[in-house]
Parts: sequence; C-alpha cells; structure tokens
Amino acid sequence: MKGTMIREHDRVILKAAVPAEGLEAGDVGTVVHIYGDGLAYEVEFTTLDGHTAAAVTVTVKAAQVRPVHRREITHARELQAA
Repeated sequence: MKGTMIREHDRVILKAAVPAEGLEAGDVGTVVHIYGDGLAYEVEFTTLDGHTAAAVTVTVKAAQVRPVHRREITHARELQAA
C-alpha cells in the first residue's frame, strides 16, 4: 500500500477473511485507530443499519486492508451468527 495514506475514519476493505470474527474478504469497515504509523489498524465493522457487527473492533495488519476506491459500491451480505 505504498503511496496510499489511510487515516482514522477512512473506510477500508478487508483483503482476506477474519473467520474468528465472522468477517469475509470484501467487508467494509471504518478505521478507528492507527498503530505504528500505519503498520496496523483497529477497524470497526457495522451492519448497514448501524449496529456494531459481531466484533466491535478488529486489529488488522496493513497488508490485510486496502482503501476504498472511487468507483466501488457497497455490496450486502448477511452476517452469520457466531
């Protein structure tokens, strides 16, 4: 992600699933904290109606997320019960 600056409150997309939290590649979350100048992020995932998903926040390495691109749209899926 060299050259791409992700900031707090930016929306990001998971590049790989986080099965322990019920999250899948492509899920969209919001960065709530940045660790080590972008080495890792604390990301909050919510349902489309605004409820926090199964995991309030998930800490992911920078390589596990990417920024949202201008021409992307949100796609819905049902969150599986844990």
